[in-house]
Order: sequence, then C-alpha cells, then structure tokens
Amino acid sequence: MTSVVVADDHTLFRELLADLLSLEDWLEVVAQGASGTEAVELVRRHRPGIAVLDVQMPGPGIRETVREIGRHCPDTRCIVLTMHDDPVLLRDVLDDGATAYLLKSVSSRELVTSIHSVIREPERIHFSVSRNMIKEFGGPVADRLLSAREVEVLNYVAQARSNAEIASALFLAETTVKRHLTNAYRKLGAVSRVDAIRRAMDAGIIAPYQQP
Repeated sequence: MTSVVVADDHTLFRELLADLLSLEDWLEVVAQGASGTEAVELVRRHRPGIAVLDVQMPGPGIRETVREIGRHCPDTRCIVLTMHDDPVLLRDVLDDGATAYLLKSVSSRELVTSIHSVIREPERIHFSVSRNMIKEFGGPVADRLLSAREVEVLNYVAQARSNAEIASALFLAETTVKRHLTNAYRKLGAVSRVDAIRRAMDAGIIAPYQQP
C-alpha cells in the first residue's frame, strides 16, 4: 500500500482525483490540500510515498513547494499535474526534484500507470508531454542535454564535494542530488563520478576546476 497526498485548489477536481486513486487497492489517499503551503504541511505530517501536485495553487509556487517537500521528506515522490505544455516549466520542476510531469489531458489509466512507474522506478523521470514540447527540446525529452541543475551538480562534483555538501549548498535533498547525478551519468554514458567529470569536461559542458 502506497500513501498519497493530493493537492489542487479546484475542489471538485481534487476530490474526483482522490476518489479515482482510492479505487486502486494499492493506493491510499491520506490527505488533501488546496495550496502549496497545505501540501508541504500535509506531506510533513503524513510522509506519503507520493504527492500529486497541481502547478497553480495559492501559496508558494510549484518550484518552492517541490523543493520544500524534498527538503523535509526526501522519500516522497512529487508528481506534477499541469495544463501548461511548457518545456521551461518541465525542466525547472524536474531540476527542483519532481519525479514526474504530467499534462492534465492524460487519461485516468495513464495517470495510475505513471504513479505505478514512479513507485517501481523512483530514480527515473516520468513525463507525459505533447509533440510540440518534444520538438521544443529537439528530440525525446528523456535524451535531452544535461539540465542546468545537472551541470551545477557536476561542477560541485568536480570540486570533490560530497553529495551531502552539494545538497547543503543547493538547498536540495541528498536523494535529489543522487538522482541528478544518476541522470547525468546516463546522459553522458559515464560509470562513475570521475568518468562523468572527464566526459563532461571533454564535451565542454563544465570547465576544469582549479584549486584557488
């Protein structure tokens, strides 16, 4: 059984979504919220496996909400639901620690399948986007160039910083740093921290680090 917190300021949509998820015998909706502030508080109180979050809610923006959840409850996976087919927003919320980005045009089965995939493979990024968004990236989203956050993390790795030190410097959960590194390794074809730094430097993604 996986616990879920649902947050959306549209009451009817939120309640219908909660009812839909509750039909699955492996999901339990433990709380509902109507703002970013409530979402963070409910996640801190219940520590669910999954938080389903609307992009536009009162209170802090979605990026801050995702970061706060990751800071306080790093084991909670954030699934962002949105009407916005926006590649910049996609990149930003994934950089901030969200595990999935889904358009509200997905079917109920696609949503449930995505939640199951997030539970089964929490270190992978899951998304549902339009053809226009894929074109915006110039190729499949999963195979895009390193994100700004991944480059930032690699620069700290090049300075011989530990994951804990990087997490502290970037105000992220350590598990989020690990996920960014895993994604960077996959995109670079690297097998270790040293190999990732070498490949990133060879590709001109990061500059060689020199001790001051």
